[in-house]
Amino acid sequence: MSKVLVTGGAGFIASHIVDRYIVNHEVAVLDDLSEGRIENMAPHLSKDEFTFIKGTITSKEDVKKALEGVSTVFHFAAQPDVRLSIDRPVWDFEINVVGSMNLLDEMRKSDVKRILFASSGGTVYGETDVFPTPESVSFHPISNYGAAKGAFEMYLSSFAELYGFEAVSCRFANIIGPRSTHGVIYDFYMKLKRNPSKLVVLGDGTQEKAYMYVEDTINAIELLENKMKPGHTPVNVGSGERLTVTRIAELVVESMNLPDAKIEYTGSKRGWAGDVVITDIDISLLKSLGWKPTIKLEDGVRKYVKWLLSEFGDVS
Repeated sequence: MSKVLVTGGAGFIASHIVDRYIVNHEVAVLDDLSEGRIENMAPHLSKDEFTFIKGTITSKEDVKKALEGVSTVFHFAAQPDVRLSIDRPVWDFEINVVGSMNLLDEMRKSDVKRILFASSGGTVYGETDVFPTPESVSFHPISNYGAAKGAFEMYLSSFAELYGFEAVSCRFANIIGPRSTHGVIYDFYMKLKRNPSKLVVLGDGTQEKAYMYVEDTINAIELLENKMKPGHTPVNVGSGERLTVTRIAELVVESMNLPDAKIEYTGSKRGWAGDVVITDIDISLLKSLGWKPTIKLEDGVRKYVKWLLSEFGDVS
């Protein structure tokens, strides 16, 4: 069996990659557990074909150890919070750019030349007037997080040209589903758990964004990994569906069986500084490769809230 490395493999999306790939591969995970949860990898910790390395992409020693015997890297380790990237830009840069470059350079030295990178469809494009947004649109990030993701994509392009890498940048929509402890749905659930009578929504509720359920996401990742080729290939990865923040709020309230909860708004255009108001990525390229969605977006929201209720409890 070939061996793959999943950086940030204890995290949300990446732990699902581990679940999928360990069936037919050896899998190594590099994670410092600052965001990920060891519980996400629990079924695999005792398996011979699984290796967990507690470490960080900012350490060359940790990265070099993690790359031993690896043929393909799924790079998902990151500082994932857009708002924190605004408050602490250099810290965000050190993890998301410098840490990622540590990984890429150690891959070069170790002759590991296949990498699939977790980029971001909303934050790298920023505010654009091209909807749905194809991969050819220029970057215009309005957050430091988006700038970091875009910067590393540029290095993937140069490494592909200079050193013969095969690189795919997955420009993800907002991914939802079990094990996620970030994002608007998780925030709404936690707010309603604390106060089931009122849900305060940041912004005016008209923000409208592309989302995708995690099971469909893993199917797309596996497809893209199987079709990797020399060069750098950016691919938008989303469901093709959008939801407004208001509709998400309604679905969460409904799924938590709180018909009397009142939805209120802070009233601003953006939910927070750096918030991209509308994202709608064009997934024509992904579909042309043979991918198709299996889960309707609103059903995905309901499934995710059901998991949150089972994991963290109902309203007390």
